[in-house]
Amino acid sequence: MSRILVTHAGSLPRPKRLVQLYAWRVDGKPIDEAELNALGDAATRDIVARQRDVGIDIPSDGEQVREGFFLYVQRRMSGFGGHWQRPSGRELSAYPEFAKARQEMLQGRVAVSNFAPPMAIGPVAHTNPAANEAELTTFEAALDAVGRERFSDAFMTAPSPGILAMALKNDFYPDDDSYLTALAEAMRVEYRAAIKHGLMLQIDAPDLALERHVSFADRPIGEFVAFVDRVIAAINRALDGLPRDRVRLHVCWGNYESPHDQDVALAAILPSLLQARVGTFMLPFANPRHQHEIKVFKDIPLAPDQTLIVGAIDTQTAYVEHPEVVAERLERAAEAVGDPARIQAGTDCGFDTSAGMGRVTPDVVWAKFRALREGADLASKRLF
Repeated sequence: MSRILVTHAGSLPRPKRLVQLYAWRVDGKPIDEAELNALGDAATRDIVARQRDVGIDIPSDGEQVREGFFLYVQRRMSGFGGHWQRPSGRELSAYPEFAKARQEMLQGRVAVSNFAPPMAIGPVAHTNPAANEAELTTFEAALDAVGRERFSDAFMTAPSPGILAMALKNDFYPDDDSYLTALAEAMRVEYRAAIKHGLMLQIDAPDLALERHVSFADRPIGEFVAFVDRVIAAINRALDGLPRDRVRLHVCWGNYESPHDQDVALAAILPSLLQARVGTFMLPFANPRHQHEIKVFKDIPLAPDQTLIVGAIDTQTAYVEHPEVVAERLERAAEAVGDPARIQAGTDCGFDTSAGMGRVTPDVVWAKFRALREGADLASKRLF
């Protein structure tokens, strides 16, 4: 490899009409499913072409046919129903003025919220593999339409069993471990399908950092690390038999604007994360709370065959990073990892993880991607 490849975390802005239909469906309003499917297919083709045009090497389908990065599973799995109010986390309670301003900003927005998700009220199982197959074939058709040879690879996202266990409250299983095991078994269907279709699998696991200041906010750090260990073990079981080099694990502290001063330190969880049987890790290093933590890899290194996708542009601000800033971030990452051939350029998280909730408008999103491409090219010239 003689250059740094560019990729991202998965979700990308959805067309307004598509967002409206998702929001109506979540609210229980009748919608035209045929229109929804047609718009999702068209949006997928468009988003793949846009990624090609800005120089993305490893694209996704932008999660255009999902209303949210984990909420969609309720339409593919049995056992879910009702709703509950997911806690917002300890940090917002410390900033009541900001919490109020944030709530006012969200009011009236046409979007899909992931803070009132369903619960597990019966046995969980994957019962709609056809919907998953349709998403995969739609993505493949979009790749073929723009020319697959224009890309180095492609990836499909799927949530970790841990974020499902935390966000979709257990109101059925006798204990949390039983629920986590059932979720991992159900998600195995989508993990294996992505690999079968020749795509890289990205497991989205914000739970492995985010839940420290949400579900574990008032509990000892040791209990949270034990939770991380249990989720990693469940992921490894679900990945059994799949090629490690075709799987990447995305971990973050929550993709929303807030102080984030209650986030757990990377050094506290990285030893546990590195037990995952994956070939690539994706972490955010562009935001001002975590960019300094890239140096942790000097003391807690990756395995020799593992790669790091470096979050080099932020997904919560309209600032378009200067390519030189991107290049410097990548150069620091190469130094920390010890080999520029083992890093890739990426985003801190997705740009629209729940339909309509993205903070950055599409025109700025694509400008940020162009800056990411230019910055990766600058760093490549210096490092190779």
